Amino acid sequence: MDDKDIRSKIEALVEEEHALRNASEHTDEQRARLKQIEEDRDQLWDLLRQRDAKRQYGEDPDEAQPRPEPQVESYLQ
Repeated sequence: MDDKDIRSKIEALVEEEHALRNASEHTDEQRARLKQIEEDRDQLWDLLRQRDAKRQYGEDPDEAQPRPEPQVESYLQ
């Protein structure tokens, strides 16, 4: 997966998130989906940052791997 594919997936998740958040009421299923979208999006952003860092240091960006959700979610912002 290249940067363009990752960004496309992020954009699709953001669109889905906006559609769900615009609903007047949320079911338990929708709330769970929103949480999953946020986690997936964070993992994709982390993957992009890893790819950028590898490029910056002359490494192959394709060697970057998605990190586990608990690891990504525990990062300090």
